[in-house]
Amino acid sequence: MSESPWSTSVPEPGDFDRDLLTIDPRYVELHDASPTAALRIMVSVEGEDAQRLERLADASGKKPGEVVADLLRNADRSAA
Repeated sequence: MSESPWSTSVPEPGDFDRDLLTIDPRYVELHDASPTAALRIMVSVEGEDAQRLERLADASGKKPGEVVADLLRNADRSAA
């Protein structure tokens, strides 16, 4: 049985083709490739979670987006 592309650290070409077909084309922007490109992910946080994020950001003197980036980096380190 092959590994899920969502859990393997090395996805293969085509692993996400079926998932990509489910994305509404209105929400896709095409750009020329660039070695200095950055990936931006829009995250929506509401209610109590938004309040928690604001408290974390205020307590650390950071913007909410910086707190989310830190959380992602820390999660990646602990998974390794």
